[in-house]
Formats: sequence, structure tokens, C-alpha cells
Amino acid sequence: MTLRNGLRARNRVWVAPMTNQQSHADGTLSDDELHWLERRAQGGFGVVETCAANVSRDGQGWPGELGAYSDTHLPGLRRLATALRSARALGVVQLFHGGVRSPSSLTGEQPWSATDAEVPNAERPRAGTADEIARVIGDFRDAAVRAHAAGFDGIELHGAHGYLLCQFLSSMNTRTDGWGGSLEQRARLSREVMRAVRGAVPQGFLVGIRLSPEDFGNARGMDFDESLQTARWLCEDGADFIHLSLWDAKRNTKKRPDEHPIPLFRKALPGDVSLVVAGAIWTRADAEAALELGASAVALGRGAIANPEWPLRASAAEWEPKRPPLTVAEMRERGLSEAFASYMRNFKGFVVD
Repeated sequence: MTLRNGLRARNRVWVAPMTNQQSHADGTLSDDELHWLERRAQGGFGVVETCAANVSRDGQGWPGELGAYSDTHLPGLRRLATALRSARALGVVQLFHGGVRSPSSLTGEQPWSATDAEVPNAERPRAGTADEIARVIGDFRDAAVRAHAAGFDGIELHGAHGYLLCQFLSSMNTRTDGWGGSLEQRARLSREVMRAVRGAVPQGFLVGIRLSPEDFGNARGMDFDESLQTARWLCEDGADFIHLSLWDAKRNTKKRPDEHPIPLFRKALPGDVSLVVAGAIWTRADAEAALELGASAVALGRGAIANPEWPLRASAAEWEPKRPPLTVAEMRERGLSEAFASYMRNFKGFVVD
């Protein structure tokens, strides 16, 4: 697989970015997190993404989160980048700020977002100031520079799942200061971040963004056609790839029940921009179906947890991947720590005692 900037991946199978709560409390890399990701690189995945790494101290979303907001994180990031490259995988750091989903219990501060509107399952935020918006753009830029300095092959901006960039993209963003209201203004933060990052790293460094094209879970106020337009703009701003978080890559869109999202995005994007798709991809047939619809690559989440050697195993047409439920012992055998295995209990039916 050759990407827009000329980088080549050994195949079209990525490890999706996944919360795993394995880093140290200060955001530095732990041996557990290193082992989890290195094991997937050794298992044949062409691109390995980290979990979401917060670009600001006030952007942490959960305990044990990987950090990218300080030079103190550089030694661990270098270890990880070196390990992934040694295993012949491209390494990508996913960068994010949690916004309203950054609880004060972790940050010591009231969370801030596009507006002060209440959000389910989160404490009420305050509306971010113009200075904070400018600061977070710089934080994303600086975190990308750190990822490059550490030896990674690229970064992915997390514009999905109801985190800060997604909160600004949402139709619920009713700001009147140029950062909300119309789609053009709601997309401004993501676009400014993309431009800032793109201008701060070499062209050979991979830069992409993950999007939630429609409402699902914590992503609220997302319209499919607006997401298409946002993706077009982000490609103009320098995105090498667009990563769609579909949750189920077999389903058609909610807005257009007779149409599938992959061909619609493929048609909307420049031909040299890669389209990465995630969503309940378990088998080789699932992956091939997504590619036939127009995806450039597939990203595996739970499938990569249960099957660390998925790309190597899937070369045999008769191979059937392991599916949940898994015992904690089985997850430990697959490179998950006790903390990560415990976190997976949040997904109904994944863990069995």
C-alpha cells in the first residue's frame, strides 16, 4: 500500500487506535503498552496506531492514557517508534484532546468544549475561550512535532467519537465568534489544526484524521453530508488519509439507507488520499468486502485484540479468527495487561470469567 506522501505499508491492515489504560499516570509509555503494540507489529499489521494520546494536560480523557503534551514523553515515544519500525510496521500516534470528555477528576480543571451545553455521562463543561482554542491548535502542532522527533511515521488527529474536534464539528456547536454555527465555522478548528500540523512536519510524515460520519455513541450532531464536505476540506488542507469510524462497516448510512458510506466517501475524496475504514471487521472476507467498496485499508480494533497475528493468519483462506468471549488468561496470552483486560469488561460479551 502506497500512501499519498509516498510511504509504503506492507499491507492494507491497520491496528485501530484503542483505549487501553496501560500507560503510566504521567502519560509516559509503560512496558505493558509497548508490548501490546509491538506484538501486533510482529503479527504482521502494516500500520500500528497508538491509543489516543492527549496533546494538552487538560485534555486527558481516562486513567493510564498515553501522553504527547510534554518532552518528558519523548523517551517512551522513541522506544515505541523504534520497536514498531524494527517489526516492519509503520507507526502512527493518534492525537486528541478530550474536551468535555476530560473529567476534572483527572485534570483538576472544569472541562471545556465548544459550548457550555450539558452532555450525557459527562460533567457540564464551560465554553472554551479564543485563547484556549489558539493554544490547543498549538498543542496539536507541538505533539505532532514530538511524534516526528520520536521517529514515528505519522500522526492521526482524533476528530471522531465526541472528543474536542468532534465537539466543534457537531451541529450542537452554536458559537457566534467564528468557531461555530455554520459548517464552515464548525469545521474551522479541525482545519486549523490540520494546517498547523501539516506546516510543522515534513511532507514525508503521514498526517490523517479520524471522523465519525454520523451520530453514534458519544458522537452527536454529525450529519453525513456535512462529514463528506468536512473530509473534502481536510484533504485540501493536507490530509494524507481519512479514517472512518463506522462501528459496522457492513451497514449503509442512516441518512441514505440505500447507500453505503464507503463508495460515497471514496467518490468525494481525491484519488491519492487513502480511505481507512474501521467497524466490526473480523474476517478476511469482511476486509475484502470493504476494499471492494472502495476502502484503501481496514483498521481492526477488537479483531486485533483477539488475533494479534491477524494479517499473517489471514493469508490462509480457511483461517477463522478467534472471537469473543475471551478469558483474562487468553487476553494475557495475546499481549494485554491486567489493566487492559479489565477495561475490556466495558464491552458486553467480550470477557468471560
